[in-house]
Amino acid sequence: MTSVSHMDFPKIVEGGLKQMLELLGDDNAPFDVHLIGGFSDASTKVVRSSGKKHIKQEGYSYPLCCKIVEVLHKSQQQFHLRSFCVLENNTTTDSLGNALPVIGGFVVQTSSGVVMPASFDMNSRCPDEVVRRIRVSVCSYDPTWQGRLLETYDTQCDVFRIAPACWMPDWADIASSLNQLSDSEVLMQCSTSPAAEPPHFVENERRIWKYLINNPDWEETFPKHKSRVFHRASDGSWSRY
Repeated sequence: MTSVSHMDFPKIVEGGLKQMLELLGDDNAPFDVHLIGGFSDASTKVVRSSGKKHIKQEGYSYPLCCKIVEVLHKSQQQFHLRSFCVLENNTTTDSLGNALPVIGGFVVQTSSGVVMPASFDMNSRCPDEVVRRIRVSVCSYDPTWQGRLLETYDTQCDVFRIAPACWMPDWADIASSLNQLSDSEVLMQCSTSPAAEPPHFVENERRIWKYLINNPDWEETFPKHKSRVFHRASDGSWSRY
């Protein structure tokens, strides 16, 4: 059994790990863990407190990785940390000195648990990509998903099940305003690591905004609050139930 998650913030880690373990079921055997993706995105800042100078590291990856390791360590479940491809272990720089991840994506062979680095172009995305991206953007405003990971792919059934998420109608106005930004402004305002984003980052953001502009009512996307379900067809493509 394989469980994969993407975690962006420390506050989701504890509940997210619990959610993953519940999906894996009761098993006394240690689980293999692969921690991949975070890189050294911290910048050094000098702050003054009580008349003294202090060095403060600002960034997203370090506190997130620390929280994941802390929660794994405190868990009653046993784990084998097989891959630790984060922080300095996963950082390189470009010609301008910007920090970049060495590995930004990976694939998992669900039958064996083997993990391999991978990159994905626009043609290799799974079904309902824009709606799935919107769920990530708006789920923090949906009480149904607060503090929970968004479950999407069922490895046992080979099915994508995009559970419903609601968004307020004013998201259309917000999206319209964001869509007026230049490409460079989108990159700087909508990314925590502008230098590390792939070439299609801005295009992806604009696709999300255009969908929200054209579909301000979330119930048009999720009629009767039902999930959007896709199964794999015989030719390898995805077909919606």
